[in-house]
Amino acid sequence: MTYTLKAAHLYGDLMNTYGDIGNILAMGYYAKAVDATIDTDLISLDDPFDPAKYDFVLFGGGQDYEQTIVSKDLQTKKAPLTAYIENGGPFLAICGGFQMLGHYYIGAQGEKIPGIGALDHYTLSQDNNRFIGNITIKNAETGQTYYGFENHNGTTFLGKGERPLGNVIQGHGNNGQDKTEGVIYKNTFGSYFHGPILARNEALAKRILKLALQRKYPDADFSVLDELHEDLTKNVVIKP
Repeated sequence: MTYTLKAAHLYGDLMNTYGDIGNILAMGYYAKAVDATIDTDLISLDDPFDPAKYDFVLFGGGQDYEQTIVSKDLQTKKAPLTAYIENGGPFLAICGGFQMLGHYYIGAQGEKIPGIGALDHYTLSQDNNRFIGNITIKNAETGQTYYGFENHNGTTFLGKGERPLGNVIQGHGNNGQDKTEGVIYKNTFGSYFHGPILARNEALAKRILKLALQRKYPDADFSVLDELHEDLTKNVVIKP
């Protein structure tokens, strides 16, 4: 039997500064191990979002100008996106996408830019500083270690019902203070990691992929993913 997942790439034409589409490509690579494919729709300005249509959502990062434009349009999708998240739809939000799932973020000029409040975090702005560099975190639930690269001015503080994607071993994380990085809420994952995060972290890619597959095909066996071990970055040199 073959399996098909339908993915929505939110604002992929505007919020893809760090090649975040690579997260869907990484999931698609691992999906081949269970005869699964991922079809992707671009959902952008003025496009409707149907929560019943999608098995996975990616929301990447962008520059301040693009994020301001996206923030306004995103309000028109607030209800269906919140419903998708609350119903356990697998979701990966990176950097600006992570910020805009929360209540608000403060822009570089001090302006308060609204998110959709689907998650309970908020993001402030640093004065003349950015968190830049390699970062390593450890997930408390699985014991897995994740590696990435962070580059953000924002400082994010988690709220009710949220837990971090990982605790910081090296780097700054969400805010440089509480040693948290990213967020997990139901089946929604957020992070400041670029790389892209799923290309550099096989275990997390397979975790999210399995959530999407098992949600759509609850009677199927996808345990082969647990036995698959292949590093997509084995031929990539990461410079410090």
